[in-house]
Formats: sequence, structure tokens, C-alpha cells
Amino acid sequence: MIRRLVVAAAFCAGFASLAGVTTVVAQSNPIAERQQLMKNLSQAARAPGGMLKGEVPFDLAAVQTTLKTFADVATKAPALFPDNSKTGNDTAALPKVWTDKADFNGLWTKFEKDAVAAQASIKDEASFKAAFPVLMRSCGGCHEGYRAKKG
Repeated sequence: MIRRLVVAAAFCAGFASLAGVTTVVAQSNPIAERQQLMKNLSQAARAPGGMLKGEVPFDLAAVQTTLKTFADVATKAPALFPDNSKTGNDTAALPKVWTDKADFNGLWTKFEKDAVAAQASIKDEASFKAAFPVLMRSCGGCHEGYRAKKG
């Protein structure tokens, strides 16, 4: 009986170690991580985008959630562009990300600050319609010079 428990414990420990290795490997792919982060950003912008177009009723809580997501992404994103992630995995990042790193990271810092400021200033539909488009232009700043156009 004890022998079976020891064998079972060893098996579970080995499986847990293997799962840990898989997690580390998955986390060590900055291109995949940043692509997922950008998808999160895009998904978060959908509802407010619909609100701006009048397709979706204004929802302050949803807007605030989006703004928090924007700020969170902006703080995480710069670390996901290490020098060893310039190519592969269908990355759309242009070489300028690495040749003008200070400007690139500055755009993320600005986007974070703009998202936090929008969280504080957006209190109703009118303030949302005034502030959110400005924030989206800030978001688009990276797309202009740092992201390859999709074919």
C-alpha cells in the first residue's frame, strides 16, 4: 500500500514538473504573448467602438473595464518586444520597434497615461464621446510606424 502511494506521488510530481516546463515554454514566446495581448486590446475596444457608432447602448461600466484593460496592456506590452523577437510567428512588428525603442516605449507610456486619464474623466456618454476617440488615436500611433500593414 505504501509502495503504491510512493509511486503515485512520484508520478504526480513528475507530471507537475512536466506541466511546469510546458508553462515556462509557453510563457517564453514573447511574439505569441504580444499577439494575444493585442487581440485582448482589440476585443476590449469592440463594445466602446459600437457605442461611438450608436450600435450599442452606452455602458459606463463596460467603458471603464475597457480603459482598465488598455492601461494594463500598455504596462505589459513593452516587455514583450525583446531583441530576440524580431521575426517569426507572423509578427507584424516592424524593425523600427527595435531601432527606435525609446519612442516606441514612449508611445506605450502615453497610451497608459491617456487610458488612466480617460478612466478619471469619462463619467457619462458625453464625456465618453469626447475622450474615447482621442484615446483611440493614441492607440493608432503605434500602428502607423511600428506595425506592418496586413496584406
